[in-house]
Amino acid sequence: QLQLVESGGGLVQPGGSLRLSCAASGFTLDHYAIGWFRQAPGKDRERISCISSSSSAYYADSVKGRFTISRNNARNTVYLQMNSLKPEDSAVYYCAAGRVLCTVVNSWGQGTQVTVSS
Repeated sequence: QLQLVESGGGLVQPGGSLRLSCAASGFTLDHYAIGWFRQAPGKDRERISCISSSSSAYYADSVKGRFTISRNNARNTVYLQMNSLKPEDSAVYYCAAGRVLCTVVNSWGQGTQVTVSS
């Protein structure tokens, strides 16, 4: 089965950094676009970043310049480095596998909570 497991969430102060990891099992992630979505209470799920098998990358305007997505095929893992975090970044972050820069999703992780607060 296709499985994605997130890690790295937690509590951080404004201006701080976190790195999220998405580890794949049951498939080789370099055959898919892998990305990150987030959802805050009362808001729609937002596509914030995605990386294709050819290493093309997408970033939402809200995170561009602060977040960086990367892929380590040997470890079958995708990372999201989050810098200069703001309270409005607080959400549940979900890893996803799909195609067309994650506009089509085949599999979701369980999510990891990120809270940015002083």
